[in-house]
Amino acid sequence: MADYIYLLQTRLTPAQQKALATVRDVARSRGLTVFLVGGAVRDLTSGAPIRDLDVVVQGSAPKLKKELEHAGGLLVGESDTFQSLFFHFPGGVRIEVASAVSLTFPKPGKPVSKPATILDDLHHRDFTANAMAISLNQGSYGLLMDPLNGVADIENRELRLVSNYGFIEDPSRMIRAERFGARLGWHMEQRTRQRYDNGKAENYIAAMNEAQRAYETEEIIREEDPLRVLRRLESEGWMKFLFPAWSAAKANDPELNRLRDTVGQLNAMGIFPDPSVAYFPLLTAKMPPKEVAALKKGFARPGFAKQIDSLEAEAKAFGTQFSAKEFAAPSAAWKLLGSAVPESVLWLAHSTKSAPVQARFKAFFTDWPQARQRIPYTLMQEMRITPDLPGYEALVEQIFFAIMDGKLDTPEAARAFLEPFSPPAPPPPVNMRRRAVKKEAKVPKSRAKKAAAVAAEAEGDVDLAAAAVAPAAEAPAPVKVPPAPKPEKPAKAPVKPAAPLKTAPAKVAAAAKAPAKAAPAKAAPPAKAAKKPASPAKTPAKKAAKPAAKSAAKPAAKKAPAKVVKAPAKKTAKPAPKPVAKKASAKKAPAKIVAKKPAPQKASPAKKPAPAKKAKPASKPKGRR
Repeated sequence: MADYIYLLQTRLTPAQQKALATVRDVARSRGLTVFLVGGAVRDLTSGAPIRDLDVVVQGSAPKLKKELEHAGGLLVGESDTFQSLFFHFPGGVRIEVASAVSLTFPKPGKPVSKPATILDDLHHRDFTANAMAISLNQGSYGLLMDPLNGVADIENRELRLVSNYGFIEDPSRMIRAERFGARLGWHMEQRTRQRYDNGKAENYIAAMNEAQRAYETEEIIREEDPLRVLRRLESEGWMKFLFPAWSAAKANDPELNRLRDTVGQLNAMGIFPDPSVAYFPLLTAKMPPKEVAALKKGFARPGFAKQIDSLEAEAKAFGTQFSAKEFAAPSAAWKLLGSAVPESVLWLAHSTKSAPVQARFKAFFTDWPQARQRIPYTLMQEMRITPDLPGYEALVEQIFFAIMDGKLDTPEAARAFLEPFSPPAPPPPVNMRRRAVKKEAKVPKSRAKKAAAVAAEAEGDVDLAAAAVAPAAEAPAPVKVPPAPKPEKPAKAPVKPAAPLKTAPAKVAAAAKAPAKAAPAKAAPPAKAAKKPASPAKTPAKKAAKPAAKSAAKPAAKKAPAKVVKAPAKKTAKPAPKPVAKKASAKKAPAKIVAKKPAPQKASPAKKPAPAKKAKPASKPKGRR
């Protein structure tokens, strides 16, 4: 489903958007609901150019006439049968404002209308592609109403009758079908085509009334390519019912093509005239004045005939103003062309014979627009003139006009022109960062492991030293010991730090055979340390070590095997680093050494139960041997 809010914002010209907003606001002020209907919705959906706007209000449209005239609309006609008003708004915008009605046809070609809802109005229209509406009301803005599935017919490019009796009730719909087919290139749906042929053969067109004839004749002139439509209706034989004296042979074909090119050039420059007023003199160029007058007299909108009559005089007055000295500058001429009546600009650009005026129009179409390509956007960025600056668009227009007049032909001139608009440089950013607090350096894991191993060996416990070499995740559990008294220092001297780690498995086995020699070697240095003047805390600690070891020998022995067994179990579950893996045998050997220690009482008091734990198992391996 198409987004009709987006289509209303992008497909309509600025003048059409402004005129539609005016009608919507006036209808809302009267408490009336308003809808965009008919050909405008069809063209929005199909992507065709939107030529005019049809608006329907649920209520009385004629009551809005005075207010719409005060809002800038020019009333060019009205219809009592359909309760509709025809307005012409600035910028070449044509709007028909009608009441929502339901139609009945007591006789062919004689409609009778009565007030109804928007849905009833859509069910009494000509073709399904025209029986759609878009809400313009608050709360439902952009909502599509398509009760007869007109979108499907638009996709198929088909014209399908809403009612099976559509051509009988209103014979002018046969002319309308051919007119839409010539403009859009669509074809009639199969059944609709059969009914069209039947109506043509049975001469339904004879029942068409005068108002319908006048409306369809005027609509030919309002087409985008009126000459093509005129030829199509002439080939179908409908022109003899509309206006027999008018034919395609009476038109000035080359001038019509040139006029259409001028319309396209003006549209590209943002000027959107209603070309139908300028088309009429060329479509009737070879007709006698009496026939031309009779044709204009039969128009459904009398105001349209007045616009045609005043076109030449208005274009001449505008040409005099356009050639004046006060508009000699290109920028002044540009502004004048943008504010003038678009139809006068179109006819002057097409019909003028003055060489200076023609040269100015040529410059307007080709030379002056190139000034936009020379706007110094890079320099503006350097001078901090960005789109978010207030008044940026107006400043760009000033630069465009200055370049058009040849004032900013050098970079120095452009910089001098932009200097008053350059905002001051922003202050330097405040540094809000706080000084980073120096974090204590983390000890690498490898060093921590070595330190733990050294500390364990210094206490004389080889089993704890092996546990310290284990991975960091496993080390804390066995190594954590309650704080011990200070007499750890004497125990550091007898043991060398790296000795148990560097011993090969063969040396460990040799050491296991001679446990008696290993104990005195380790116990000798503490005796020398005792000669030094030590603090009084050291001697009591040594004396208290023996009874403490004896008293805790049995309970400690029970706890020790649990610690020794847990360490190897964790090593098998989680692979250890490479240096530890190489000395796996050395880790298992200390368990045997600890088991064969005969004198656990000489161990360091720092590890209270450690020597006693490993004293009992020493007798078990001897018994097994």
